[in-house]
Formats: sequence, structure tokens, C-alpha cells
Amino acid sequence: MTTAGAGAPGAASDDARPGSGPSRRSLLRPGAAATGGAAAALAGRGAWDAAAAAPAPAPVAADAAGRVTVPFRGARQAGVATPQPAFVALVALDLVAGADRDAVTRLMRIWTDDVERLMAGRPGLADTEPELAQVPAALTVTVAWGPGVFTAAGIEDRRPSWLAPLPAFAVDRLEDRWCGGDLLLQVCADDQVTVAHAVRVLTKEARTFAGVRWVQRGFRNSPGTVAPGTTARNLMGQVDGTRNVDPDVEPHLVWQVDDAGPWVRDGSSVVVRRIAMDLDTWDELDRVGRENAVGRRLADGAPLTGAHEHDEPDLDARDALGFTVISDAAHIRRARTDDPTHRFLRRGYSYDDTPAAGALSDSGLLFVAFQADPVAQLVPVQERLAEADLMNLWTTPVGSAVFAVLPGAREGEVLGQALLV
Repeated sequence: MTTAGAGAPGAASDDARPGSGPSRRSLLRPGAAATGGAAAALAGRGAWDAAAAAPAPAPVAADAAGRVTVPFRGARQAGVATPQPAFVALVALDLVAGADRDAVTRLMRIWTDDVERLMAGRPGLADTEPELAQVPAALTVTVAWGPGVFTAAGIEDRRPSWLAPLPAFAVDRLEDRWCGGDLLLQVCADDQVTVAHAVRVLTKEARTFAGVRWVQRGFRNSPGTVAPGTTARNLMGQVDGTRNVDPDVEPHLVWQVDDAGPWVRDGSSVVVRRIAMDLDTWDELDRVGRENAVGRRLADGAPLTGAHEHDEPDLDARDALGFTVISDAAHIRRARTDDPTHRFLRRGYSYDDTPAAGALSDSGLLFVAFQADPVAQLVPVQERLAEADLMNLWTTPVGSAVFAVLPGAREGEVLGQALLV
């Protein structure tokens, strides 16, 4: 993680202030301390202006495959309460050495412009493959900041107290390659090419100011393949995300709903946990053992004491021998609490990467959780799971990162404007 320092890229000027109206090109002039080659990397950008300014494709039916768009402008960013698409790329970046408030401001202006274009099915301003942008496929891009941005921008006083690595849990086996970051892009869509193209455009545009730290790609059941009222499954065959928070019903669990403290209204937090699954030993477990570990039936996702997936589990129910039907260490028991604030919005994705030599698989879950305060809401649940969850025998957290989700950008605003003005 980088911090602020002297000689930052881009000399401070009036045209860098959020809400002012400089030309796009003026934002791309690298400053004295930008990394070598930055000027060359951006020199050809203007050559693509004409292509990027081409008229948008002719309108097609809103329900046509790949043509669905999600609005970018609004009080809150898309990609949190938005219906969950089939594919995700989570991209963490680190600011370059010497990046300062001016650099952060310029990057936010560039990303605001390009994200708005891409989500509308239009190419980014310097898009070298503009045809790929014509398939938006419900694309959403969510921008979040890590602690390093607040330091670089000189706004530590605006940094929320919860924006820090999660405490160490007994089950963690974290690897540096999946942890931390100064910035996060969550790019979601129903088409993998759309996701890859958006990631390419946005990381290329950021290279004067930030470099990629890690990328995690995931997938889930495509829309329409899961029966209404049921939940998608992970690679263990289990339903994953039952009884999730509804942000429309309980917005205070997901969003900052007032201006108390340093954080800002309509912001949120996101925790990204990479959880490796030992599918090879899980496969050796019989069906009864799998159901007891989770506390749900595999066939329909219903709790072992219920008939339907969304039935309330009876944690006091006992069998003929007097044992609890749902084990004391079953996942659904350990994850539950009587405290209604210990809940968060889950948007999980599976991953299935190339295994190491001699291994059969490298698979798991990208656990993505949104909440107003991860320390107050998520940490207590993770502590209970780490203490005595049967699923710990087959799952291991290997990555963890926490970011502050910026509020949305209303018409004429720039992402992060409330913090940078």
C-alpha cells in the first residue's frame, strides 16, 4: 500500500477539482512525478476520441440478450443492491508512489466518465475495441477505496474507523497475493467478454495513477437457470445465500443512512474473502454428513427441521435419541444470532482456477459482503464461525480485504466528490 508523498503525479490546479469542467485530455496530462513512460502510455489517447464519440448503437428491445443496461447515475452505486449477474471480476489496485489528492481526483474523474459510458453500452473515451462495449449485459462497476487512498489524498479524518484489515481469525491461512489494496473495482455482468473488456478499459486508464495488485474472477448460476424463490448453489452443491438481507427493506444494514461520523451518506463497505474449498475430501463425505455439516438438505436447501428452503430452522428440535437435529457446530447454527444487527448483504461467486501440479482442483468461494459497518455486523459472525463451524474442515480463508464503497454520482458529480471537495 502506498502513501502520500512529495512530488505526486499531476500538479494541483483548478481543473482537478471535482465538479469543475476541464476537458478530458487535461485530466490525462501526467505530472512531474508520474512513473516513467506514463506520458508515452497516454500519448495516443486522443487518436481514439473520434471512435469513442461515435453514435450509440441503434436501440433494441430492453430484454434482448446482452442489451440490458443498469443506470449509473444516482445517490448509490450500482452493483450492491442490483440483481446479481452471472460473472464478476474483483480487481484491487495500488496507487503509484507519490500519488496525492490531485492524482486521486483525476482518476475518479476518468473512471466516472468511462464507467458511465460502459454501463450504458457505449465505449470508453479511449476504447480501442469499441464494438465490445455494445453488449452491456447488465454491466455494473462498483468503485471502492482502501485505507491508502485516504492517506494519499490527505483525508485521514474522513476515513471510517472500520476501514482496516479484519482481525485475525483462527481458521485464516491468508496469502498476501489475495489481500489488501488501495482501490477496488467490482465489475459484474451476464457476459464474460463484457466483464473482461470493462476491466481492460478501466485498468488501462488507471495506469498513470495505479497498478493492479490482484484480480479474482468468479461465476454463479446465470439468470433464469435458478427457479424463482430458490437460491443459487456453490461448488459444494449447497444453496449459498439463503435468507439474505433485502437492502430495500433494511437499508441501514447496507448503506450509511445518515451523516454521522467521518463516512458519508449512501456509502457502504465491502469485504472480499477468498475461501478455498477442499472439494477432494468433501467428495468423500456421504450425503448425510454433508447435510449435517451445513444443517440443510442438499435436495432443496431446506433446514433439517423444515420442509422448504426459507423455513426458519428449529434449533431446539431433537431426534429420538435426544440429540439436536441441527448439530451445535452446523454452519447455519453458528452463523445465526439473536442480534438483528449481525447481518449483511452477501453476493458470493464461485471460482474454479487451474490446480497446482498433482492436485485435482483449485476451487472455492469469493465471499463478497456489503454492510454499513463490517466490525459491528460481520466480525461477530465470522468469530462464531471460526470458533466451531463444521465447514472449517473443508473450507479455508486464504484472502481478505476491506474497502469503503463510495456513494453514487448524481448528475454532474464525480465518484468520491463528497470526500475530495
